[in-house]
Amino acid sequence: MPATSTVDLSTSPEGAPLQERFSKAYEYSDCWIEDSRLVVLNARDAQARGADIMVRTKVSGAERHADHWVVTLNNQQSGETRTVSAKMIVNAAGPWVGDVLNGKLGLNSREGVRLVRGSHIVVPKLYDHDKCYFFQGEDGRIIFAIPYEGDFTLIGTTDADHSDPSEKPECTPEEQDYLCDFASRYFTKPVTRDEIVWTYSGVRPLYDDGAEDASAATRDYILTLDENAAPLLNIFGGKITTYRKLAEGALAKIGSQFDDLSGDWTAGVPMPGGDFPVNGVAEMIAGLQRDYSFLTQKWAQRLVRAYGTEARGVLGGAKTASDLGEDFGATLSEAELNWLRSHEFARSAEDVVWRRSKLGLRMSKDQIARVEAFLTA
Repeated sequence: MPATSTVDLSTSPEGAPLQERFSKAYEYSDCWIEDSRLVVLNARDAQARGADIMVRTKVSGAERHADHWVVTLNNQQSGETRTVSAKMIVNAAGPWVGDVLNGKLGLNSREGVRLVRGSHIVVPKLYDHDKCYFFQGEDGRIIFAIPYEGDFTLIGTTDADHSDPSEKPECTPEEQDYLCDFASRYFTKPVTRDEIVWTYSGVRPLYDDGAEDASAATRDYILTLDENAAPLLNIFGGKITTYRKLAEGALAKIGSQFDDLSGDWTAGVPMPGGDFPVNGVAEMIAGLQRDYSFLTQKWAQRLVRAYGTEARGVLGGAKTASDLGEDFGATLSEAELNWLRSHEFARSAEDVVWRRSKLGLRMSKDQIARVEAFLTA
């Protein structure tokens, strides 16, 4: 990626939406990922390598024996309960890692996670270029403003303690005000709460290192291996930017228990649909529009961004838009819903319009209700 450079905000497009008092910025290059799609694509990749993916299934308990575990699973949709045996458990439950360790597995441990809520707001796009901003606040924190889903700007994030993993994280009015006021100190046009079209919050499961302030809690991950009887690996913390290094670290820990596991192999291995050159996106979009003439530029771009080389699998042999079946709005077709259900474990409208995509930003309540009815029919 390009090296860091200096930007003259008085003459550049990046300076146009900012207050005149800002004259210079530093620019660096970074990568982006849609986090929810990263999750489902990792699950698909694991399934292709032999894993059994059980959605809507909860671990309700586990019993440790001398050389194996017996894990009790509960299907949250059907109510069915069953047990499975395992040589080892990897507790990668994120915010629930402590609950699994001390509750479901019945072990007493002082190690745990500190749950830190990060909230975000989405507003109509504040500028026309494709760059992101990082702003420094008077409280020492930073926030970002990022072009989002073509027509919007994403502003975040906050750092607030979140005590209960079972409590759904939500962007509070106070957090909304904080983000609006923070961004308004930089943009010429103030950002106000009445402009917010959507909010969301996530919980970071940080290793509890005893830091007084949520912002100061370590972002490093910790792996602990309990080798008493059947082994147990607990993963505390972790983040998107280092998740594959974490996975390799976990594999190294597991490898000490089992001889049939290979070493570092994930570097350079693409997720499903990602088998194309880094600079090949424009060519893929053009190819889709050439072979599926009914696709608009934005529609083709969305499909490539979401599915990569598998976009053609979503479209199949369609010659016209009507060949894709029912139109649910925002270019979401019956064919795509069938793909998401059969390939990406989608079970509800929320899975589709918020977790597998962000089409909910462009769809009405009635359209989303039709998606729900289709998936649950």
